[in-house]
Amino acid sequence: MNRADHIVDGFKATLLARGIYMVSSALLMFVLARYLLDPGGYGALYWAIGVLTIIQLFADLGLSKSVARYISEYRETDPGQVPYLIRSVITAKIVLLTVVGYVLLLFHERIAIALGDPGAAPFLAAGVLYLVVFSLSTFSQVAFQGFNHLGYSALVQAVSGTGRFLFAVAFVLAGLGALGAFFGYIVGYAISATLGIGILYYGFLRKHERADEYEEGLSRRLIEYSIPLTATRSANVIDKQIDIVLVGFFLNPAAVAFYTLAKQISDFVLAPAESLGFTISPNFGEQKAADQLEEARRIYETSLTNVLLLYIPAAVGLAIVAGPFLTLVFGSDYAAAVPVLQVLAGFVVLQAITNLTSDSLDYLGRARARAVAKGGTAVANLGLNVLLIPTVGVVGAAIATVATHSVYVAVNLYIVHTELELNVVRIARTTGLVCGITGVMAVAVLLVTPLISSLFMLVGAIAVGTITWGVLAVMSGLVDPRQVRSVIG
Repeated sequence: MNRADHIVDGFKATLLARGIYMVSSALLMFVLARYLLDPGGYGALYWAIGVLTIIQLFADLGLSKSVARYISEYRETDPGQVPYLIRSVITAKIVLLTVVGYVLLLFHERIAIALGDPGAAPFLAAGVLYLVVFSLSTFSQVAFQGFNHLGYSALVQAVSGTGRFLFAVAFVLAGLGALGAFFGYIVGYAISATLGIGILYYGFLRKHERADEYEEGLSRRLIEYSIPLTATRSANVIDKQIDIVLVGFFLNPAAVAFYTLAKQISDFVLAPAESLGFTISPNFGEQKAADQLEEARRIYETSLTNVLLLYIPAAVGLAIVAGPFLTLVFGSDYAAAVPVLQVLAGFVVLQAITNLTSDSLDYLGRARARAVAKGGTAVANLGLNVLLIPTVGVVGAAIATVATHSVYVAVNLYIVHTELELNVVRIARTTGLVCGITGVMAVAVLLVTPLISSLFMLVGAIAVGTITWGVLAVMSGLVDPRQVRSVIG
């Protein structure tokens, strides 16, 4: 199988499983927000998860991504080192999880009070379990990426999403409220972690004959490379979660619900770009090691073009139909989330490019440069959130996210360009053509939007935009129907 076919197959597997994950996540979001929890309970749940995601940084650091990078390299050159690499990371994770879990259990009440929500203490106490199972589940996914066996990684993620949905809904229906939904998250991640670690051990580690000794200096390089990855991941998590935490701190749980729902919808739209970035990134490390940068450039430019073709129109369409979409699907209680979703439509395009680019930079060995960029924009995002949320409200958090992420995307693209020497003129020409198609599509959707009074009419408006986009994309030559059929088939 050639590299292009391998990427396509990996993309299909990843997209299918992430589709299952995102559909289950969307169903959970819909059922909880529409039927089972009020905005206050919904906001309390995801505010607690946001806080725990930040605490998770101290339990994970950047070791998972670092070991994935070295697995990708050594599975070809010296596979006997792979068991040593994984053993080192698992040992470190056990130590970190033990320390962080103990501190959280000891101080969970004080942390909740300090953050302005004493009622969140039970979530933080149960969060010790959440940290362990989430860490192991995500570690197995990233390790499979290093082995370039993306089907297993996708399977683990799909199982986690399905398990979360089933158990969260079941526990809420049993009368446990938002805390029950949180325990549903824990059970879902526990199942996927068990599956992932089991496959990793029986399917990979037992098949790798261990070398006589750990390569001298390899553990040191593993830790050294994890440092910029830790900085990048910390900045990335803070960038994504600190706004949720600050909305809860400055405003109230209902405002958290409005902001979180808008971000979850944008995450759902981003699933294809995340799948593509996750799929192609290990190939960059292999191609750089083999000095095949021309092939790496071709793959990246093609992927970037496709991402822009899909996400610029999608973001514009989302901004146009945000009002009827939120009120018809989730109810009038969430009308206050409409301007937030409209602002975050811009973030959809930016994050789509980031999803394609960030992991690729890690495999190209440019994690340090990306860490500096991410750290700077994360600090700027924090400052803007503190400034805008008290003055503008929940929309201020969305504005801060879009403003700072624009800078980060620009820096990422520049770093990729220095590595691969991208054809900037061709990319700019294609982007201009995509914007022209988007303009025509937007006019078509705006004409029918005033007619939307039911879910049926909402689907019809989306269909009008999709058909208009599809016809123009084919006529312009940006989409070849034969290639689409070959990929789907």
